[in-house]
Amino acid sequence: VSHDLGTVLTRMKLELAMLGDSPEAMALAADVTEMEHMIEGYLAFARSEGAENAVSVEVDRLLAEVANNARRNGAQIEFETHTGMTIALRPNAFRRCLGNLLGNAARHAERICLAAQRRDRYLEITIDDDGPGIPEDRREDVFKAFFRLDSARNMDSGSVGLGLSISRDIVHAHGGKISLTTSPLGGLRVEL
Repeated sequence: VSHDLGTVLTRMKLELAMLGDSPEAMALAADVTEMEHMIEGYLAFARSEGAENAVSVEVDRLLAEVANNARRNGAQIEFETHTGMTIALRPNAFRRCLGNLLGNAARHAERICLAAQRRDRYLEITIDDDGPGIPEDRREDVFKAFFRLDSARNMDSGSVGLGLSISRDIVHAHGGKISLTTSPLGGLRVEL
């Protein structure tokens, strides 16, 4: 699929380059770029990280790595965790899950808080932000593959609407659950 669609998109890009810089050609070039992002996103979704083995991971260290990576990408993240937990995780998949969630928050909010705590035998992770949030009646929709709450808002973000779908799959594969509520900061709270 990647090769077949990639070949067609490359041919389209070459033909567009021959048309010059007309407004129509530029609009079509933007559509081709969006299609490339959608294909890349779909292939990443289809491949998943299902083959990765679970290993013992220090939760606090993994969360600190994820927070630091998000900060390097420009996000302002407050981070607090002292779980002291070591649990079996597929670390690359879990990093991807949290990276998706923090990336979403960073696109729509200025303030982000990542926290984790131990609740009996369970790990609870929350990501709070001060962004616009998601209306309660749309919170389940955003977990659908390729769904974007406001396509106009996301057109330039590189988002194709797979981040939350992938994150939910990863959380479920770890035996967990993910939910969206209203954050005490006024935006969205993601609870894992």
